[in-house]
Amino acid sequence: MSKTGILELGAALGIALIGLATPLAAQTAAGQPAVGAPDGTRTIDGSQLPPEPLPFGGTIADGALQSTPWWPPQVVPPADAPNILLIITDDAGFAVPSTFGGVIPTPTMDQLAAEGLSFTSIHSTALCSPTRAALITGRNHHSVGFGVISEQSTGFPGYNSIIAPDKATIGRILLDNGYSTAWFGKDHNTPAFQASQAGPFDQWPTGMGFEYFYGFVGGDANQWQPNLFRNTTQIYPFDDAEGEWNLVTAMADDAIAHITNLHQIAPSKPFFVKYAPGATHAPHHPTKEWVEKIEAMNLFDDGYEALRQTIFENQKKMGLVPQDATLTPWPADILKPWDQLTDTEKKLFIKQVNVFAAYAAYSDHEIGRVIEAIDDIGELDNTLIFYINGDNGTSAEGGPLGTPNEVAFFNGLNEIPAETQMKWYDVWGTEQTYNHMSAGWSWAFDTPFDWFKQNASRLGGIRQNMVVSWPAKITDKGGRRDQFMHVIDVVPTILEVTGIPAPKEVDGIAQAPIEGTSFAYTFDAANATAPTRHTTQYFEMMGQYALYHEGWLLSTKVNRAPWQAFGPANPDPLNNQDFQLYDLTTDMNQTNDIAAANPDKVKEMRAIFLEEAKKYQILPMDASVASRIVAPRPNITAGRTEFVYIRPMTGLPQGDSPLLLNTSYTITAEIDVPEGTAPQGMILTSGGRFGGYGFYLKDGKPVFLWNMVNLDRIKWEGTEVLTPGKHVIEFDFKYDGMGAGTLAFNDFSGVGKGGTGTLRVDGKDVQTKEMKQTLPMILQWDEAFDIGSDTLTGVNDADYAPPFPLTATLEKLTIKVDRPELSDADKAKLEAAMKAASD
Repeated sequence: MSKTGILELGAALGIALIGLATPLAAQTAAGQPAVGAPDGTRTIDGSQLPPEPLPFGGTIADGALQSTPWWPPQVVPPADAPNILLIITDDAGFAVPSTFGGVIPTPTMDQLAAEGLSFTSIHSTALCSPTRAALITGRNHHSVGFGVISEQSTGFPGYNSIIAPDKATIGRILLDNGYSTAWFGKDHNTPAFQASQAGPFDQWPTGMGFEYFYGFVGGDANQWQPNLFRNTTQIYPFDDAEGEWNLVTAMADDAIAHITNLHQIAPSKPFFVKYAPGATHAPHHPTKEWVEKIEAMNLFDDGYEALRQTIFENQKKMGLVPQDATLTPWPADILKPWDQLTDTEKKLFIKQVNVFAAYAAYSDHEIGRVIEAIDDIGELDNTLIFYINGDNGTSAEGGPLGTPNEVAFFNGLNEIPAETQMKWYDVWGTEQTYNHMSAGWSWAFDTPFDWFKQNASRLGGIRQNMVVSWPAKITDKGGRRDQFMHVIDVVPTILEVTGIPAPKEVDGIAQAPIEGTSFAYTFDAANATAPTRHTTQYFEMMGQYALYHEGWLLSTKVNRAPWQAFGPANPDPLNNQDFQLYDLTTDMNQTNDIAAANPDKVKEMRAIFLEEAKKYQILPMDASVASRIVAPRPNITAGRTEFVYIRPMTGLPQGDSPLLLNTSYTITAEIDVPEGTAPQGMILTSGGRFGGYGFYLKDGKPVFLWNMVNLDRIKWEGTEVLTPGKHVIEFDFKYDGMGAGTLAFNDFSGVGKGGTGTLRVDGKDVQTKEMKQTLPMILQWDEAFDIGSDTLTGVNDADYAPPFPLTATLEKLTIKVDRPELSDADKAKLEAAMKAASD
């Protein structure tokens, strides 16, 4: 039938066939759909996001047959804008991957380096979420509120862990310019006090420009049973698969499915994917298969000093280190030399590092699967891949001996004897541990540099490496780039290569300038040895700091190892420092301090640092570490002393739930026991296998239990089975210490003290017991506050297995807290002690 005939039929049926009644806007000369067509597209100048809507471009008469339709065009990126895969691993120092001289096999990174470029001098902030905030915004970590991790946030602009709306992320910029955007893996840029079901969600990945999120919001995650989210909904795909399902593989599977589906649905639409595996942050959780592969290689039998030397020689052979370079001495004062270890310690430490190495190799393999999937859909040539090794140096938070439970470190227990740790030797890295390795290995994995994650004044804490691949554009295959760079340079690089400008306004809010410097110029072989365009960069983390300026590096002398987080802090971190000076053009790994011979240069560099500190919100500087963990924050529990719940609820994160540390408290459960079998199940729990508490019914009897970081369990038990009907069960705890208020004075005397707990049933005391000490800082961070059942791991494997639903009816649950208040005399005493320490 002709077009005229169709129109006549439509008119007869009373149907306005608008698409045929009038011609659409003419096609462009290039054959592309014109603006106004159903498949019309446009690019935008990007200065304002979202862009102003275009006015209607058709015509409107009295009837549809006499009118011209017009569709708003879809925004698309500039022509030839590539897909972008931004990969960043966790807690991995310079010498972790084989690509840069390490012994751990990372063939995916090796292959990308062979096909693209290796970057030897990209820098981090020395800590995880600060680096990640800088990476996604193109601005310094203090500029975007992440002077420290959110769990240590304080009420100052540089430290509140809130990315302000005048600093839009690269996800938001690319989304509004026509990209599909997704984020997989670690977040840790959502404030810990905004991570609950109550939101707000503007600081979650989905609120910061990432349309799809599959991952975890905190700093660490049990890879066997993570606190996993799809967008903002917690999911449990690992249920009934303990010890079999692993997030490293599951995350790759989800990313592959997502990327493939996007391509099948809209093959011309480019994607931006941030891919952030948990590896190699503790807990180190590889599969048994990968542990066996690494163990068979016998990489670590000669110890960590020998490993360091092997890596250093590898780096010299690869030209990464000058032939005349030397290593700084082994720090025997804090890390016992290998030949001084006991046989038990050596055996344990080798197990620890084999599991760590397996975790790194396993993660690299799964990253390779994602890249292979991009190749399978034919998009690899036009995909720009950044593979950044580490968001800081290798972590030493396991302490000199390592630990089967990282939660113990955060509570000040960082030297568990090797003989005690051997209890977990055969299950190291499985769901039974929350493990970390000896810091001796961490020192070696930062070769040719020294020190660790958290140490912002040493290159071992801040110098990373990276490979970049873009087959369609990078022709200098296997090239190396040594220019100084920082993670803030990634965003402006992406913007330059996509042709998308940094917006001046987002959602009506004027945007702060991007602070990084594009390194896209290095993609050209002609610029392989061009001078760096990033000439000045500060570093600061918990009172330790450095300044890079035109090849010089001013550093404060390390005054605290990462595991030494508990104790008085430097009261004047800006000035009360021993300053060191290095010429990185002749001394690339800080072996020759020339500060004494160059006092004027030191003075000049200190002045520049102070300028940077004022410019980027570094002030006020704070050298405290552990004390900041329990500092008051604006979470939904702030100022409240009573919490009432009338129905089951699960998944409330630690940062948004009632904190029962360093305080007296009373928990009262009003329940109705049904007729029949003895009631069972969880009334209330917070934390899990590696630290927390539980209030539950076991074989009809009430139980309250404290899990002391999996080293001890303190238990109160009822003696009689609850009869059918209504009961009131209560646990009352009287705390003996002065509380967390002492931490404001850098004094830990008031936290982690003991107390007396009493279990009551229907008003009758059934058991009273003293606790000699309590947990001072945290429960297991990646576990939740649950009522009526227990998600993820349980606090007492001997008594129950999650979810352990409550078979009685919970009518009301009340928690009352009575936090200690410091007296004026206490405050005066603590102030005097702090002053004496500073003098």
